[in-house]
Amino acid sequence: MLIQLRPSPDVVAAVADPSAAVAPADVADGLPGVVLDDGFPPVAVPRPIPADPGGDPLSLNQPLRFSLAAEHASVLIRGEIADDEVTPRLTLLPATRRDVIAVHADPVIEAAPTCGGDGPVGDWRDVERLMCVPDLAAEGLDGTGVALAIVDTGIDTAHLSTVLDRPVTVDERRSWSPAGVTTPPGRHRRGHGTMCAFDALITAPRAPLLDYPVLLSQRQGGSAVDGLLSDAIAAYARLRQVLEEQPPESRALVVSNSWGSFSPRWDFPPGHPGNYSDNPAHPFNLILASLAEAGADILFAAGNCGRECPDARCAFPDRPITGANSHPRALSIAGVDTTGKRVGYSSQGPGRLAERKPDLCAYTHFAGSRAFGDSEPDSGTSAACPVAAGLVAAIRTRWPSTVLSPAQLRTLLRRTADDRSTVGYDHDYGYGIVDPAGVIAALRRRAARAA
Repeated sequence: MLIQLRPSPDVVAAVADPSAAVAPADVADGLPGVVLDDGFPPVAVPRPIPADPGGDPLSLNQPLRFSLAAEHASVLIRGEIADDEVTPRLTLLPATRRDVIAVHADPVIEAAPTCGGDGPVGDWRDVERLMCVPDLAAEGLDGTGVALAIVDTGIDTAHLSTVLDRPVTVDERRSWSPAGVTTPPGRHRRGHGTMCAFDALITAPRAPLLDYPVLLSQRQGGSAVDGLLSDAIAAYARLRQVLEEQPPESRALVVSNSWGSFSPRWDFPPGHPGNYSDNPAHPFNLILASLAEAGADILFAAGNCGRECPDARCAFPDRPITGANSHPRALSIAGVDTTGKRVGYSSQGPGRLAERKPDLCAYTHFAGSRAFGDSEPDSGTSAACPVAAGLVAAIRTRWPSTVLSPAQLRTLLRRTADDRSTVGYDHDYGYGIVDPAGVIAALRRRAARAA
């Protein structure tokens, strides 16, 4: 469980200070029936505040700012409650402890590899051509200096350097790992995260990589490619620090997420205040919104629960684009092959937090990283998401978030997309396939107007 509390302002200020070390017991010592996880550092959760005076303080459907001030923010800790006591504890904890605000789900999150055994359609050089990489480079859009965070299973830079035949490095100082993960950034076992890093570098070959291996689970009974949402919450808190360290005039952070929650059995039911999949007020969804508001571009894979070929883990009976994968301030990326045809496993909308999901399509199911062997394609919306993230990082080379906000960039990508189905938006392709040539033309027009 994730327990959200409002301790004293001094404790909140200490949790929000990256230089301070605060233990869970410093936030909430002695919660009855809760076994605190001492390995999970407390995380400050910003409060959403209406940007306009007189705004509804309880509505998320309006312009918002996010405050980490001690008098506003709350704090998350992680703990366990016995299965046979969950229901009474959830009721009694907030009723008997005034500092407890809420208890939330901490669902399992998993990588989104593809189903099926079809061979690759084209290779990464085809993707490079379709993404107009030489034209982007001619505009100075290659990702130079743009922090590109791969939130996944970790990156093997030695393998990437071999496949790309050039040095690839990870920014170790700005990378982060969950408690218990001892492998240094960039030296993780080759796999899903390495595939995602490769696919992002197709379109942003000069972007510095940040390694955030949240899916290297340390939970009991976990596998090598799953984790808990609480680790993503801690990762995003660190990413907020990374963003705020940057000079405002060149602020740029792109966050690629090829993971999601596949099953409702890990979550509270829809409508429950602790639910994640349908609840825009879940702490992770609030932290995501605050990171986007601060200037980060956040992309999520739409998932592999498409009707024609759903992944075997897909357990939501409908609307499988859930939680942050359907967040209105993130881009949800579906998949097409290099011929422009939607792949059958690509999840279809509507989304749970926002109806119009997925937003866009990008390329997948091509021969590329060899992260899973020489014959296995880079596949799933897991590959499509970093391909699109690479385009965003390329754009940010010359268009920082203080010049072109994340919301403006999302709009630009939607308006320039190559519509592949019915006229306008649809739940198979979103607004269409990302169109780098259209993006270049739109940015040129924008630059001319500003001159």
